[in-house]
Parts: sequence; structure tokens; C-alpha cells
Amino acid sequence: MTLQQLIYVVEAADNESINKAAEKLFVSQPSISEAIKDLEEELGMQIFNRTNRGITVTAQGDEFLGYARQMIEFHNMICERYTDEKTGKKHFSVSSQHYSFAVEAFIHTVQEFGMDEYEFAMHETKTGEVIENVKTLKSELGILYMNDFNRDALNKIFKRDQIEFTPLFDCNICVFLANENPLSKKKKIKIEELYDYPCISFEQGKDNSFYFAEEVLSTNDYKRVIKVDDRSTGLNLMKGLNAFTLCSGILCEELNGDGYSAVPLDTNDTMTVGYIRLAKVPLSDIAGQYIEKLKKYENKVIKVKK
Repeated sequence: MTLQQLIYVVEAADNESINKAAEKLFVSQPSISEAIKDLEEELGMQIFNRTNRGITVTAQGDEFLGYARQMIEFHNMICERYTDEKTGKKHFSVSSQHYSFAVEAFIHTVQEFGMDEYEFAMHETKTGEVIENVKTLKSELGILYMNDFNRDALNKIFKRDQIEFTPLFDCNICVFLANENPLSKKKKIKIEELYDYPCISFEQGKDNSFYFAEEVLSTNDYKRVIKVDDRSTGLNLMKGLNAFTLCSGILCEELNGDGYSAVPLDTNDTMTVGYIRLAKVPLSDIAGQYIEKLKKYENKVIKVKK
């Protein structure tokens, strides 16, 4: 097995075509086909199903691709850190649930390190993709929350995928809503008071499980639920429909403006915001600086008197 074979397999999978992979890598199509076939024979497994319409990844192949991506990324990291030969810009990527503070900290990190030496990526996405992106090293870090409800389920996934979760801070659960909403003036909101308003829920796609929900207390039976894919749509719905979502309570006026409030929910439940990373992979300097910026948001957590 060679690194070149792994690169061929990943490129073919990403393009769903050996021909397209050959074009992108400037290699002949027969060369890639033969290299992948040799790899499949060496492994004793089929990575791709081949049809007249192209290729699809097999179940075994999908698992193998996760390891292949890691190996390629490890190679790139070693080259960047230890070789004198310049391999282009360094990469730093973060995947996160839909948190304004994660994006704001990312902006400050980019401003500090600059874009001359780094290529940056910020993926605000579904919970399952946050985990998958860290597993495959598409992102060095992932930002998400855990609580008593989803902790066991997520920890099983993390153990399986060799991922570590590190807490950043604990939060009381808050209701995030526009200032025009009548509930925004309250000191605390009871869960029953929310039932007459639309609840915003982030779409999770094929990983549509309560354990993957970004909204705490996702098992509550709300009368009205609106699924969204991005944070800006949610903010617009809060303004236009008096909608709400449950969150950490950390407001980022620098990004969202001052038209929104976070009001503590009358509950004893809490959530822990933290970051995930692939175990045993050393953190880059820029990742360490980003984490330090995230820790500072603990000062913005709303403290609720018991």
C-alpha cells in the first residue's frame, strides 16, 4: 500500500469518478484504475462498486476512506512541520454546530495569523458532519455540546472514532429570541410559555436523531417547529415570526447585532460546550490559539442564581 494509492482512492471517491480523478491529478485513467485495483487485491476487499454510470463506495470502502484521509492528512502535517521544502500554505479548519461565538473566535484567529501563510476553512454544519470532519481530519477541531441526555451516545461514537472531547465551559440553558418577542422582557421563561411560539430546529439530515440535535431538550413536544439549515435564516425567523431556539446564552452582537436576547430557561438542566479532536494527533499552534479564544467566552455565559 502506498500513499499515492490512497490519494487516488480519495480523489476518485470525492469525484465519484475515476476519469474525473485522473483529470484533477493529471494522471492517465488506466494508471489510477490499475493502482486502485492493485490496492483492492492487496486488501482483499472491494472499495468501489463499478457501473456504466460511474463508481460508488462500498460499505467497507467507506470505512477504509476514513483511515485513508487521515493518513493523507498526517503526511501533509509532517511535511508542513518538518520539511524545509515549502508545500504551499498551511491549513486550519474548524467544524462547528451553529454557534456565533465559534465563528467570532475564528474571525479573530484569522485576523491574528493572517491569510498569507494559512488557508482557512470554517464549516458551520450538522452535528454528524462535525464529528465526521474531525474523524477524517477535514477539520482539526469540532465545536459541539454535550449534556446528560446525549453524553453516553456521543461518547460511544467518540470512542469508536478515536475522538477526544474536551470541555470548555458549562452553560445554563437559555432561550434565544428577538427583542420584539414578548418573552424577551422576562427574567426567566418556563418551558410551557414557549409552546405558543415557533421553535427553530437545525436540520440534521440522515443523522436525524435526538442525540444529534443541536437544540437542548429536543424531545419536548413543541406545537410548532421550523427546520432550518443555517443560522442567518434562524435569526430572520426570530424577527419575522417571533420564533426561538434553546442555546448557550452567549450573545455575539459583533456578528448578529443587538436585536436579540438570551433569557434563562426555568430548568435545572445544563449543557457543556467543548471541542473535539482526533486522539493522539498533536494540536497545531493556531488550533491552540483558537481554543484560548473560545475559553474567554465563559465570561459571557449567563449565570443563574439557584
